[in-house]
Amino acid sequence: MLNTFKSAWKIEDLRKKIIYTLLMLFVYRLGSFIPVPGIDSSYMQELVSTNTLLGLLDIISGGAFANFTVFAMGITPYINSSIIMNLLTVAIPRLEQLAKEGEEGRKKIAQYSRYLTVILAFVQAIGITYGLAQNALENRTFIGYIVVALTLTAGTAFLMWLGEQITDKGIGNGISLIIFTSIVSRLPIAVVSLWQLAFVVKTMSPWSLPVILIFAVVMITGVIFVDSGERRIPVQYSKRVVGRKVYGGQSTHIPMKVNSSGVLPIIFAVSILSLPQIIAQFFPGTGFYAWVDKNFDQSGVLYGVLYALFIIFFTFFYTQISFNPVEIANNLKQYGGFVQGIRPGRPTAEYLMRISNRMTLVGSLFLAAVAIVPIAAAGASGIPMYFGGTAVLIVVGVALETVKQLEAQMLMRHYRGFLK
Repeated sequence: MLNTFKSAWKIEDLRKKIIYTLLMLFVYRLGSFIPVPGIDSSYMQELVSTNTLLGLLDIISGGAFANFTVFAMGITPYINSSIIMNLLTVAIPRLEQLAKEGEEGRKKIAQYSRYLTVILAFVQAIGITYGLAQNALENRTFIGYIVVALTLTAGTAFLMWLGEQITDKGIGNGISLIIFTSIVSRLPIAVVSLWQLAFVVKTMSPWSLPVILIFAVVMITGVIFVDSGERRIPVQYSKRVVGRKVYGGQSTHIPMKVNSSGVLPIIFAVSILSLPQIIAQFFPGTGFYAWVDKNFDQSGVLYGVLYALFIIFFTFFYTQISFNPVEIANNLKQYGGFVQGIRPGRPTAEYLMRISNRMTLVGSLFLAAVAIVPIAAAGASGIPMYFGGTAVLIVVGVALETVKQLEAQMLMRHYRGFLK
């Protein structure tokens, strides 16, 4: 990984992209320390410390939620907007047609996603201000609520713009890198907290530290192994004789990854599970609020089951959107390619779909296990997990995706230089 960055740094164009990405991430971290006016942050810090789900959202926001800064909501509304737009694209023929129109269609869908993000951000900001931050608000008037809500909405809109700028002009996926930066920024605090629990407060055995370290290494190794795992479907192209020349006849393969969806199912699942908590803030003191507070705690059975099911669902959902076996089969048939032992056309599409479903099932179960097992282990052992499987999956997944994109751009520039 380090060698990849060293090699990329030597290329002027990539060096500019890396510097631009780092500057944008620095701007993000700088904004994470700008407080929302009229809010007592100490109350929010106490609230986050007593709620595990809010603690997870605080990790994803890089501590901005507990300190209630302008980036307190992070990019959660944007993620929710993306989920809704993906679902609507499948359900509404007009949007499905736009998605198939190429770059212009995707730009229109992206524009709709931005509008929906702002709407969701404002609704979520009202819920957080009225519910969670009500007791922390100094000016409890209509104007006070609106000012805080608009500030949070503006922060999310700016983060959305920042992420898109990184994606367009920098390296990697901007939204994923913002979440990556948020989680990594909390790592020193987590290490210090564990050290204090083991050697200062002494509420945790010192032997727990090497156990946590070994557990983390095993998880990281497993994530890297599964992320790089793929099955290669051999493809043979038939020979064609044109005049005296023979074309085709070469062999290639179709790579099918175990985890083709990356960390998106995890991020989507966390965003969906945070919605009941946000909605419940509109109904404080009611039975619905008490039920959500009890059942949507990270240590709860219902939360764990829903978390696993959402991860599996979004893994399959994303794979269905990004992988089209019918189109691949038609392209193979058109150019004289075929999978050995499988008839071209529909039988090839069905074969690829079966393989894809099996691979996706393995990948989704692995993602669910890595996300759930640390939570269950922490509940059983009493050892606090400041960084569970969710954080590890996101950090490792985003790092691998960014390195792969760097390697792809380096390879592209290598061929470009060779052609010159």
